[in-house]
Amino acid sequence: QLQFKESGGGLVQPGGSLRLSCDSYLPLSDYTMAWFRQAPGKEREGISCIKAFERPARSVKGRFTISRDDVKNMLYLQIDSLTPEDTGIYYCAADRAPSPDFCTVDQNKYHYWGQGAQVTVSS
Repeated sequence: QLQFKESGGGLVQPGGSLRLSCDSYLPLSDYTMAWFRQAPGKEREGISCIKAFERPARSVKGRFTISRDDVKNMLYLQIDSLTPEDTGIYYCAADRAPSPDFCTVDQNKYHYWGQGAQVTVSS
């Protein structure tokens, strides 16, 4: 069964950047993957997704860059220009891609989840 270990969270000052990592112990190449976050008192929301076999293995959406390294079985999320509103628990998720173009931030489409990484943006 697919499992993940997330890392890279912590306390960051406003305006800073960080990169979250999601390490799988199994190959990820045929999985669509995504990042979600849950801010305090709010529902979990999708940030970005990346297709299986995506080339280049990187997608930029505003301040968020999702990327994958299928050789290392890793998923990453780079967040730039952090604000206190970015505070929350960040989760990686994955599921087998039903088609090459499958990419969604609908959390109901993902069966495999990381344990979450806490990110706190504060001065």
